[in-house]
Amino acid sequence: MKANKNHICITMLVMAVLALVAANLYWGAVSIPADEVTAILLGSDSSDSGWNFIVWESRVPQCITALLCGAALAVSGLILQTVFSNPLADSSILGISSGASLGVALVVLAGGGSIVTGQFVLSGFLSMVVGAFVGAMIVMLAVLFLSVLIRNSVMLLIAGIMIGYLTSSVISLLNFFATDEGVHSFVIWGLGSFGGVSSVQLPAFSVIMFLGLLAALFMVKPLNTLLLGPRYAENLGIRVRHVRSWLLVIVGFLTAVTTAFCGPIAFIGLAVPHVARMLLGTANHRFLLPVTLLTGCVVALLCNLLCLLPGERGVIPLNAVTPVLGVPVIIYVIIRQRSSFHK
Repeated sequence: MKANKNHICITMLVMAVLALVAANLYWGAVSIPADEVTAILLGSDSSDSGWNFIVWESRVPQCITALLCGAALAVSGLILQTVFSNPLADSSILGISSGASLGVALVVLAGGGSIVTGQFVLSGFLSMVVGAFVGAMIVMLAVLFLSVLIRNSVMLLIAGIMIGYLTSSVISLLNFFATDEGVHSFVIWGLGSFGGVSSVQLPAFSVIMFLGLLAALFMVKPLNTLLLGPRYAENLGIRVRHVRSWLLVIVGFLTAVTTAFCGPIAFIGLAVPHVARMLLGTANHRFLLPVTLLTGCVVALLCNLLCLLPGERGVIPLNAVTPVLGVPVIIYVIIRQRSSFHK
């Protein structure tokens, strides 16, 4: 009976993903007739060349990016909440997102929007992507180094929070001394958007994200073992520190790529795992991980769709929408945890 409920939940989520994919492809800031969108997706050229460009260069990459990033952020949040036994853990807590923000701040605010090394010059959006990825990976390596020295998961979590505070302090100083144009560019990047991956970058981006998500799915058994506690896991032959390091590498990689291209997206990694638990009523990662992945896709596609609702008035920043969906979930979790504590 329980297995049937899990399969029904997965089926419903897959149907929701397909419906939202269609909505993201057919709905946008520019009104395009549904039959024209269908023809374009099937390979025919529209009478309006601008519509071809909008569908293939904007809507399709944005839809696939939302799918992959939503899945990556949700899975990362679930992994961290399991590793640290903390319902409020996500990639921003470990400072990985802050590291990416620092990388972009150094490029935009201190470097004038360019990366210059000898004869090599990189500028524009690609320089921000490189800066964010390098910043996130440096923080991830710092967290991994600390994980070797610190055995206690709670202390490691606190160390990650301190790294986040340190990077935020440096970013504040860079903002203080930067030009108005630099500050504006950095703020725009920080608002978040699923439109940061172009059609040219999309194949490589998709392969990288797919490999990261596949690696996470292979960690189902170790994640289930960690639920029993580190001591019990070690008695079962699980090398807890080794597993924890690999999980942090997966989370760091997924977060670094997502933040580099789309900016620091809030609440998806924090809230979605709790939604998945409420849907399933189980902590078994065999079902919880794929359901979290699919729920992340649903939430990201829904947020992307809500960003386009103003139509001709423009597009709402992504981080103005995600808290609307995420905050009620987190408040519910906090209230439930408080009720459990008093019992």
